[in-house]
Amino acid sequence: MACATASPTISGTSPEPRLAPGYLADPYPSTYQRYPGVPTMVANVTIYDGEGGRIDRGSVLFADGKIVQVGQQIVPPAGATVIDGTGKWVTPGIIDVHSHLGASAAPRIQALSDHNEETSPVTANVWVEHSVWPQDPGFGRALMNGGVTTLQILPGSANLVGGRSVVLKNVYARTTRAMKFPDAPYGLKMACGENPKRVYGAKGREPSTRMGEVAVDRATWAKAVEYKRKWDKYERDGGESPARDIGLDTLAGVLAGNIRLHTHCYRADEMANFIGMSAEFGYHVAAFHHAVEAYKIADLLKANGICAAVWADWYTFKMESYDGIPENLALLQKEGACAVIHSDDKNSIQHLNQEVAKAQTAGRTIGVDIPDEMAWEWLSINPARVLGIADRTGSLKPGKMADVVLWNGNPLSVYSRPERVWIDGALLFDANDPKLRPVSDFELGQPGEGDAK
Repeated sequence: MACATASPTISGTSPEPRLAPGYLADPYPSTYQRYPGVPTMVANVTIYDGEGGRIDRGSVLFADGKIVQVGQQIVPPAGATVIDGTGKWVTPGIIDVHSHLGASAAPRIQALSDHNEETSPVTANVWVEHSVWPQDPGFGRALMNGGVTTLQILPGSANLVGGRSVVLKNVYARTTRAMKFPDAPYGLKMACGENPKRVYGAKGREPSTRMGEVAVDRATWAKAVEYKRKWDKYERDGGESPARDIGLDTLAGVLAGNIRLHTHCYRADEMANFIGMSAEFGYHVAAFHHAVEAYKIADLLKANGICAAVWADWYTFKMESYDGIPENLALLQKEGACAVIHSDDKNSIQHLNQEVAKAQTAGRTIGVDIPDEMAWEWLSINPARVLGIADRTGSLKPGKMADVVLWNGNPLSVYSRPERVWIDGALLFDANDPKLRPVSDFELGQPGEGDAK
C-alpha cells in the first residue's frame, strides 16, 4: 500500500526518562486502560472490514478487547452476548487524522482556544496534548453521532512548524494521558501557503511570502540535522551528552523516522516543493492535509508513499483552495494513491461517513465507480496507516483492537447513524440506552444550576 508505517516512539517507564538519544525520550507516556467489556457477537449484518472486504449476512465476534473472528456461521462461546443485527451494518470505528477537539474546545471562546501558539513561525517545542481538555463535549459527539473511535489532535496552521500532535482513543478520561493511544507514534504538524505568511506578514515578520516560508523551513531543518548528528555521535562514541533542545528533539525525531510528519498544504506546486525539501534533508511526509489539489499530483504522491487527507467538498473559501474539486478522493483512489477523508471541524467529524458518500458519488459522475466497501478504507485502514497504528486498529481483522460500530442502516446513507459503538470491546455508546451516552463533566453543569432564584 502507499502509506508506510514508522517505528514506534520510545516510551519512558520511569520518572526519569531515558535521554539516549534525547530526541526519542517520551516523558508523557500513555496511561490508557481499556474499559471492561464482555464477549460479544454481532450477527446477521453486512460487514465492511475496513480493508476493502465485504461480507453479507456475516458476524463479528470479539472478546478481551480484540477481534476474535469475522465471517459467516460463527459459533459464539458460551455466555457471550449475541446481538441480532438483521438489516444493519458493522464497520471498524472511524479514524480522523485531523482534529482540534480538546485544544480548540467547545464552547468556542478565547479561553478554550489553545491550538495555535502564534509567537513564532517555528514552535516545534510545543506539544498539543498539553492543550487538550478531555471534557470537551466534542469528543462524545464524535463518538455517538459519528462512530469515531480514534483521532489525531493537531496544533493549528498559523505556524510553519506548529508542534507535536497526539493520537487519542475517543474515551472519557480525566486526563489527556489516559486517552492517549498506547505507543502510537507522535506527529509533527507543519503548514505551508497562505496561513503562515498571513499571520507573520501582518506582524511585519518573516515569512511574508512563500519563498520566505521555504527559506525558514530549510534553515530549521539544517539545524535539526546538525542536532541529530551530535546525538548520533554521542550514541556512537560516548562522552558528554549534547545539550537538550525541546524543539529540535521533535525535528530530530522526524529525521529518525520515529515521529510522523503531517503538513497542511493545499496547492500541488507547494506539495511538490515540500517533497523536494524532504528529499534534501532526509525525512518522510506521512500525509498532506487538506490537499485540495492532490488530484493533480496523484502519481507523485504514490511514488513517494505519501497519503492525501482531504475534504469531500470544502474548498474555494480562499485563493489556495480555488482549484478544489469534489472528485479529488475518487481520482486519488483511481491512481492508486493513499486517500483519506478528514474533518478539521467539530461538526464535520460527526458525519465523516456522509462525507465519504459525497466523494464517492462525485467519482461516479465521472465514471470512477468505487464500491462502498472500498470507499470505507478512506475512514479506517488508510488513516490508521497515516498514523502508524494499522497493525492494531483500522480494520476488523482477528487480533486487532475491537473498535467496532453497529450502524442502523447502510453507513453511507444520510439516514444512517451509529446504534452501538465499542472501543477495545467495551460498549461505550448505545442509542437505545440513555445510560450509555457519553456526557463530559462540563456538560453536567454546576450544583444548583437551574434552581429557582
